[in-house]
Amino acid sequence: MVNLTRKQLLRYGAGGATALALFGIGAFMLDQARWTSTNNAYVKADTVSVTPQTAGYVARVLVQDNETVKAGQELVILDASDALSVLAQAKAEEAAQIAAAENVRAQRALQLAQVEERAAALRSAKVASDTTKRDLTRYSQLAQSGFVSDQRVDSLRSASAEANASVSQANAALRAQQRSVGALASSQVQAKAMIAAASAKRAQAELALARISIRAPVDGVAGAVAVRPGQYLQPGAQVMAIVPLAQTYIVANFKETQVAKLKIGQQVRIHADAFPGAAILGRVESFAPASGAEFALIPVEHANGNFTKITQRIPVRIALEDSLEANGLRPGLSVAVKVDSHSPGGANFAQSAVGAAPAV
Repeated sequence: MVNLTRKQLLRYGAGGATALALFGIGAFMLDQARWTSTNNAYVKADTVSVTPQTAGYVARVLVQDNETVKAGQELVILDASDALSVLAQAKAEEAAQIAAAENVRAQRALQLAQVEERAAALRSAKVASDTTKRDLTRYSQLAQSGFVSDQRVDSLRSASAEANASVSQANAALRAQQRSVGALASSQVQAKAMIAAASAKRAQAELALARISIRAPVDGVAGAVAVRPGQYLQPGAQVMAIVPLAQTYIVANFKETQVAKLKIGQQVRIHADAFPGAAILGRVESFAPASGAEFALIPVEHANGNFTKITQRIPVRIALEDSLEANGLRPGLSVAVKVDSHSPGGANFAQSAVGAAPAV
């Protein structure tokens, strides 16, 4: 058995410690070279606010907080009394306009028949006028030869003048009747427009009646239910929110010194305190068009005398891969993310700004 002196033990111990330190530093450097990480990351979802589109009193609330709902499912039903009354009135107005239009149509049909009657009377008057003209011509020639008395010729001349007057009268009556038909044609157009307006009003009333049923716009989980039976709602008032948990994603705020290493499509490892030890995976989906400070309610003003450079952060959207833990993440939770720079990717931060296609 080899006996080592105290000095030798210290030397070997120092050498081993140095080797371990160098190994640790090397592993750390390799990790830093491969992984780009941040703990400034949060779970997000495109939450949809549910609002009524018509005013009314709440008759029933069909869901509770934290209840899963499907798109199109009834959430709240408003009292239908006012909407039914408005719809009944709109239907009555539409029926009245239809009846008025039918009356105008019947009048126009009658006027058209009278136009035909006036036209027939004009034709008859012209025939009578032509007959008297021929008789007057023939008897005038006979009167010159002495075969017919002048009294007979004068009588035919009067009859011809009367026939001509009848033609003028029939022609005037026909034109007046035709003008009446034209006026009724305009009334028909107006009546059709009134029917269209009444039909639109009735359709609007039907839509208002349909809107007393407030439905879920998307699949998700109901939250922040702030409506109770008997409450009066105005259009646009938020009654609840629908959170589509199946479509959650992560927004990680990387430093501007880190984004050069990121590419769309690269694999991401996610650590969530809600699921300790679970390996949740995702992929880089897109880069924000500006830093987070630019989207603040009051943007930072850099043009001042007390300028201090602060490293800005760029929001990066990360899509979650399907897993039990990923589906269990709730919007608002904080997570830590690590992007594998060795994994394949498409457009980088600079290329994505000019519309480069993402990795498939």
